[in-house]
Formats: sequence, C-alpha cells, structure tokens
Amino acid sequence: MEITHLLSKQHLNMKRSEIRELLKLTTNPELISFAGGLPDPALFPVEKIKEISQEVYDEDAINALQYGTSEGDLLLREMLLQRYRKLGFKIDMDHIIIVSGSQQALDLTGKLFVNPGDRIVCEAPSYLGSLGAFLSYGAEIEDIPLDDEGIDIDALKTRYFKLKDNGEMIKFLYMIPDFQNPSGIHMSLKRRQQIMEFSEQENILIIEDSPYREFNFDEAYHPSFFEMSQTENVVHLGTFSKIFMPGLRIGWIIAPHHINDRYVIGRQNTDLCTSPLTQKIAARFMQKGFLDEYLENVKREYKIKRDEMLKDFGAYFPEEISWNKPNGGLFLFIQFPDYIDSRELLKKAIERNVAFVPGTPFFVKGKGKSFARINFSYSSIEKNREGVRRLGELIKEEIKNRKHCN
Repeated sequence: MEITHLLSKQHLNMKRSEIRELLKLTTNPELISFAGGLPDPALFPVEKIKEISQEVYDEDAINALQYGTSEGDLLLREMLLQRYRKLGFKIDMDHIIIVSGSQQALDLTGKLFVNPGDRIVCEAPSYLGSLGAFLSYGAEIEDIPLDDEGIDIDALKTRYFKLKDNGEMIKFLYMIPDFQNPSGIHMSLKRRQQIMEFSEQENILIIEDSPYREFNFDEAYHPSFFEMSQTENVVHLGTFSKIFMPGLRIGWIIAPHHINDRYVIGRQNTDLCTSPLTQKIAARFMQKGFLDEYLENVKREYKIKRDEMLKDFGAYFPEEISWNKPNGGLFLFIQFPDYIDSRELLKKAIERNVAFVPGTPFFVKGKGKSFARINFSYSSIEKNREGVRRLGELIKEEIKNRKHCN
C-alpha cells in the first residue's frame, strides 16, 4: 500500500538522525567510530547494577514491573531534588518530571510550544537532536553564532529586535551552556548574566539543555540559568544518558510549576510514564552514594582521553586543520579548509574504517560543511589514536589532491 499521501505534515518535517544512522556502522568490529556521544562501556558499573537490580526484584518487584506515575518515581525525584539543591536550585519535588531520555524532553518542548511557522532561537552550531525535534513541529529556527564565550549576545539582540519590529515573536531560546554540543564551548559567567538580564527584560523563555555539566575537567562551575532566573522563565533539562548509562533511558525536566504541569499533560499523551524498573535501579544507585564515586572515575578517564586525542591531532593532522580545546564534555570540533566538504570526506573515511559526524546537521540552512564533530569518550585511547591517524592520512591526501588540481 502506498502511504505517502497519507503522511502528516509533522512526519514529513522529520529527518533521519545522521548519528543514529552512523551508529549502525559500529556493528563492524573493524570500524573506529567517533560518531556517537557514547559513554565508555568499559566503565559501566555492571556488578553494582546487577546487585541493585536484584534488590529491586526482591523488595519492590510489583511496583517496578507495573505502570508508574507520569511525574516519575518518588525516590528518584527525591535523589535528584537533593542533588540539585546542593547545586543551588531552589526547587521542590513538583519542579521535577522524569522522562524517557532528554530527547523526549526536547520533543515535548516542541509539542508544547511550537506551531508550524513559529520562530525559535538556537545556537549555531547546535545539537542536531534538538534541531530535528523542533523542526518536526514546523519551527522556523533563527540561528545565532557562537563566539568563545557562548552565544553572541549582540547578534542575538539584533536578530530579536529585527523580528520584534516586524511584529514577530520568538517562542523560546534554546541553549546548551555547559560544554556545548558540538562546539565544546563553556559559556562564560559574564555572557550568562547578559543573556539572563536580556531574557527577563524581554520576557523570553529559556530552554537550558545541560547533559554535560558534570563533565567539567578544568574550569570553575558557572551558575545555571535556572539558578539565576528571578522570573521563572527557565526550563532546565538533564539526563543520565551521558553521565551514567544511556540504556536506562532516563532524563528529567526541572521547570516552574505552571510549566511543568503542561509537560505532564504532554507526556501523558505520549508514553504515559518512564520505565519504573530503570527508575528504581537508578534511584537506589544514587541513594547508596555510588553515582558520585562513578562520576569521579569517569571524569578522570575522559579527561585523559581528551588530552591524548588533542596530542594525536597535533601529531597526525596537517596544519590546515584547526580544532577546539574544551575543558569538559565529550566532543572535539574540527574545522577543515573551505574546499573540503565533511560529508564527502565521511564517505571516504568509512572506506578506511573510521567515522565521524559531519558538521552540516548541527547547522540550519546548509551551513557547516567544513566542520566535523569527533567523540573521544567511547573508544580506547589506542583506538582513538589509530582512528585519528587514519583520518589524518585521508585529510592530507585530500589537501594534496586539491593543491595538485590547482
């Protein structure tokens, strides 16, 4: 049966995730993948999870295997409440909703706020999963460039007032302030203060996506936008997918009560609830004090991997290539000469059994072809080094061929 004429406009706005498609390649044992933002599975606390899972089955199996509430498991929300209060969040239990990974939070955000043609503001570049979620609801994305301190405040104000003068409004400002994906930029305190002041002055809703905040290797923590807000204009998104284990499929939304109630309604029409079983496992892991111990170990290992990959870039990449030096997160962002299209380069890289994410999906309107995102957390240092060596050889050949043609 041909169904194209039956498909919704919303579905037709959807595109395949380039990262999800690339991850299919990881089944090839010969391929070294820098594509996904995957945690290192060698560091997963498997034995502790086995023990805790058995405890859940022994002591609370009926509730763990039953439907749960849309807001989330009480103990997990209590553990998150304690954790965020220590960080300075002035919240109670009703500020927190557990969702099935932060991607669901992004989808719900689009469902709540975006009508076809509505304008939203994102950083350029930005996380491709968020762009995909918002575009699927028909959003028109206003992309604001980044500088070394974060989203360009002057460019943001110029674009905003131009739209306002034309009688248009933006529904929200979406940002990843902590070790941004894909750029790795950690927004400065000054820039946060400037954006917070502007957003409250103009009554702009901020969606603050913060999957990487815990992976801070070298810098002082800056306050989150949620902490800084005086007008309840911030929604904060968090997840266990990067800092713990993505297989649990647990994320959360922290928002003012009147906004959170809307998210609850939205998710009740989506999947009813997040898995009670995985929530209870995560809650007990936190309750026993294992999460901080695990995070310290992971952060130490990822910092080593980052440092080694930066050395490898210096050893194997030609001088025409530049890259960032982030103080946290999971990614390095590299820039090629303008004449190299990273999508075309990827096809040749896969032939050499190495993969990365080309830059274009992180931008709108076809930008970003000379960029690529490289993940350093997933593979071993030795595999990372070999992957960089292969990629470096390919880049040198591409540059040499270009010079030869000229």
